[in-house]
Amino acid sequence: MGLPRIAIAVGDPSGIGPEIALKAALDPQVRAICRPLLVGDRMAIEAHAKAVGLSPRLMAFDTAAAARWDGDAVSFVERRNYGPGEFALGQVGAVHGRAALDAARTAIEAAMTGDVEAVVAAPQTEKSIALAGVHFDGYPTFVARCAGVPPENAYLMICFGETRIAHTTLHVSLRRALDLITRERVYHVIRSVDIALKKMGVAAAPRIAVSGLNPHAGEDRLFGDEDQDIIAPAIADAVAGGIQAEGPFGCDIMFGRKGYDAFIVMFHDQGHIAAKLQAPQRTAGLTIGTPILFSSVAHGSAHDIAGQGKANHQAMVDAIRRLAGVSGRA
Repeated sequence: MGLPRIAIAVGDPSGIGPEIALKAALDPQVRAICRPLLVGDRMAIEAHAKAVGLSPRLMAFDTAAAARWDGDAVSFVERRNYGPGEFALGQVGAVHGRAALDAARTAIEAAMTGDVEAVVAAPQTEKSIALAGVHFDGYPTFVARCAGVPPENAYLMICFGETRIAHTTLHVSLRRALDLITRERVYHVIRSVDIALKKMGVAAAPRIAVSGLNPHAGEDRLFGDEDQDIIAPAIADAVAGGIQAEGPFGCDIMFGRKGYDAFIVMFHDQGHIAAKLQAPQRTAGLTIGTPILFSSVAHGSAHDIAGQGKANHQAMVDAIRRLAGVSGRA
């Protein structure tokens, strides 16, 4: 089997996305573990390369299926998102929002057809996407819609180092999150985490810790019934299905427990606060629950330093490394 093919969508072309995508595609660490394939507009990629002093040999292809890799060249699927005078560095605008989603959608379609094994996306700018008139509430639901999966069945797993934190609910109000936390949904996220970890080669039988919802996981019903009536039965369902899941644990102590391949939390802040305190600028989001592996770096599009050569691509390298365990082809 050959190295896995990993598509790198360049994100918001007006931000640092093309710069970190190029740097990652040229990085010896990345080339040693996969065949990177950029997806984005040629004009934007070349503009970033010139602005930051890179001079890669670019090989353009119309589709991922046609892509080939040759020595030190950077292979990319060429998209045409800009007319004359439309591209600008460091700007918010509808054209940049459309370009970011076009690159992501093209990469996702390549994964769906088996032409790449996984996708990594550079940061998008949500204001630019909104100006384009596109409803967008995060990559997990976007990936789900592209893949034909109900959006509510896609979940976000934040990754940094060897830590992985999956969220049962995400960009909804806390009141709405309480309604969404059902026995079926908690079971589904546990199963999705188990499948994703196996697909990435993390472990043959992953160990998964599941948080409670209430303080101290309800303290034996002193602080609510959801932990015993919803979360614990969902964990039992997963265990009955052969998954090594444990809990519910109080979220304030769960992350200190050792030996787990992933943690599952019930709502946004339970996971995001822990991740961003421990790994500022180094986290990546992994969409799970869909047929493809899709990761996006979480540090923002950084318009203020676009085109200055200052962007650190290490979070993207880390994201690619996490996905490099997927199978390639001969």
